[in-house]
Formats: sequence, C-alpha cells, structure tokens
Amino acid sequence: MEDFEHIELLKQGDERAFTLLIDRYSKMVFNLSLQLLQNEKDAEDATQEVFTIVFLTAKQFKGDAKLSTWMYRIAINKCQEMIRARSRKKRFGFMTSIDTHENSSVSLTNFQHPGIELENKERITILFSAINKLPENQRIAFVLHKIDGLSYDEIAGGMETSLSSVESLIFRAKQNLKKLLSDYYEENER
Repeated sequence: MEDFEHIELLKQGDERAFTLLIDRYSKMVFNLSLQLLQNEKDAEDATQEVFTIVFLTAKQFKGDAKLSTWMYRIAINKCQEMIRARSRKKRFGFMTSIDTHENSSVSLTNFQHPGIELENKERITILFSAINKLPENQRIAFVLHKIDGLSYDEIAGGMETSLSSVESLIFRAKQNLKKLLSDYYEENER
C-alpha cells in the first residue's frame, strides 16, 4: 500500500490501515525513541503516544512530506517533550533513586540498536555518554543520520528545519564529539 493510499484510509478512520501503519512503522518509532530517551519503558510509552497522535491527527496530514518523515517528526517532538518533562522533574527534586533508575534504564553496555556493531562494550558506553552530552538538536540530528541512517533531507523534514541547519548541526555534533572523546582516546588508544 502506498503512503498516500494509507493516509487516505487513515483519514477515514480505517482501523485496518492503522494496524498496517503500526506494523510498518512501530520498529522505526521505537528504535528512535529508545535512542533518544535511552529508557525502554519511556520508549514504549512514546511509541504508543506517537501512534495515538497519528491516528487522531491523520486528517491534518497535508501530504507535503513522506509519511515516514511525518512519523519521525511526531516521534522527535514526543521524545523532546518527554526529555523536557524529565528535566523539569530533576530541577524540582523529584528524581527517583539511583537503584530504581538503574533498573528501568537501558543499560548502555547491553544496548542493541540497528546499525551499531561495536565490539567493545566500554567504547559503546563512552560513545553514548558523549552523544548524550551533545546539545539536544545536535544529538537528535547526529543520531538520525549516523545511527538511523536518514538522509539530511529526511532529518530536515523530521526536525522541521532547513537542510543547511541539519548540515550545521551534524558538523557541530562531530566537532563536539571529537572534543569529548579526545581525552579518552589519548589515554587508552596508544
């Protein structure tokens, strides 16, 4: 089923089309959410909310972007919203205990994301720690391009920004990662 046919059926409230949409895009949305939120439970919640939003707002889809780009845009916005909510909780002192957090978070040493095949678990932990230190938009653009394999055009659509902004975000992300990782590599990679 083509995207335009799919969205037309969704606009009519077709439940079969919605089920097909979930089958087709749930893995993509979950992987993106997991990468951005790094918490399986939050990624599952975000995925559910993304599909709820898609179903409720399908009539507003104009077709000026690919369906997958629209889905990425909704997923990014939902994850950013959840990250901001998490930050607000931290600012007001409502953090969960370290034990609870460790049990509910994705362990970066066991984190398996499509496209990432690094053999050394320590390097994975260090890499993701550095990625998490990037400013939000740089992190999202970098993850979408380098880990999820999206083109700059798809990222621009998903982030609702210009192509030149995406290029700049990814360039700055690479520069920042070089700075963040240089100390580690100087000490450990001789």
